[in-house]
Amino acid sequence: MVLKASEENTSIAVMDCFNQSAKKMMKKYIAIAFIAATYAQIASGELSPMGETELAAVQGQGLGLVFEDFTFSHGDDPSKGHVFKIGGIKSTQGEDVDITVSQLYISRGSVGASKTGDNTYNFGVDSNYGENLNPVNLGRLNNPYAIDLLDGNTIGIADKAVLQFAAPTKVPFSEGYDCLNPAASAGSGTCSSRPGNADFQGERFDAGLKLGVKVGAKASHNLNINAKSAVIDGSYLRLWADDDLGQPGKTQLVAEYKLNFYTPELTISSCAADGQGCGSTIYMRNFELELALGNSLQPMYLDVNGSGNFVFEVKNIRDSITGTISADGKSGTAHNEFLNYYTNPDFRSNLRIGELSVSGQNFGSAKIEGMLIQYLKIESHDLGN
Repeated sequence: MVLKASEENTSIAVMDCFNQSAKKMMKKYIAIAFIAATYAQIASGELSPMGETELAAVQGQGLGLVFEDFTFSHGDDPSKGHVFKIGGIKSTQGEDVDITVSQLYISRGSVGASKTGDNTYNFGVDSNYGENLNPVNLGRLNNPYAIDLLDGNTIGIADKAVLQFAAPTKVPFSEGYDCLNPAASAGSGTCSSRPGNADFQGERFDAGLKLGVKVGAKASHNLNINAKSAVIDGSYLRLWADDDLGQPGKTQLVAEYKLNFYTPELTISSCAADGQGCGSTIYMRNFELELALGNSLQPMYLDVNGSGNFVFEVKNIRDSITGTISADGKSGTAHNEFLNYYTNPDFRSNLRIGELSVSGQNFGSAKIEGMLIQYLKIESHDLGN
């Protein structure tokens, strides 16, 4: 369905929306939107179909994804062939370590929530840690998940074509919602994803992962991680080619990764395979993670070495700066590059926990703010050899 605004002298946003409905193992409706025109303002007039002449002037710029009535659930049930195992891992004593993903879900977040304290909420109706799964909307037509090919010159990556996978963007405070409060109203924050209420299922999701871990002949135990009413607005992954770190004259895949993860409650617990004998549950309330890996000056290199292991490396900032610094350390051709590096908030990572509690004991809040990764290298190894 292609629509236009009937008001004259109004810039328009054109979307070519293909709605598909599928009900297989999961109930989900996916609306795929092709973002077709750059616009100066959102049209507010009555909508009517566009003609062929107007459509002929449209040039596609990206792919937008909106998931309506989306629910995902995986449960381990060998009798039905539902098995997801991770193998090839050994303990320090050489015992086989089998990891089974016994539950993985994405469901509707809280509906009818209310705030009960600085860091506590009544979540109303939600998934109850994966027990009751209901559909949720992910993204909106005016702010979808997006796949775009960007001009690197516009984002500080000179003369490169950049492939970007992005979650819904953040918006001005006056238009958005508090990223943590599941009962937030419009004009309370910068997240575009809306909380659910009695009349609307919302765009915030509950998510959880339950892993069954068995070491050798020892009894299996579970590791459970659950997040309520979560938001990832402002997250993105950018990929492009840059000079190879180890082989001059060749290119290598590099990335810039920004992960924003906000949830009013993140829990971690460990239980026996039958769900009994649970250890102390860790509650992290009002959890905010803003993780920045790689940037335009200091990209993250992705590679596989000669032994088949993965290598993730954030280039040393001193090797990334192309200019020089004078003897007094206050000027030189690299001065502006370093100034940009140390003052740009987008290059820094933050972790904030409003309240940390274990077995009912409150340990207060915790913060790590303004963390800057100057060099990082992560390499996998085969412990079996």
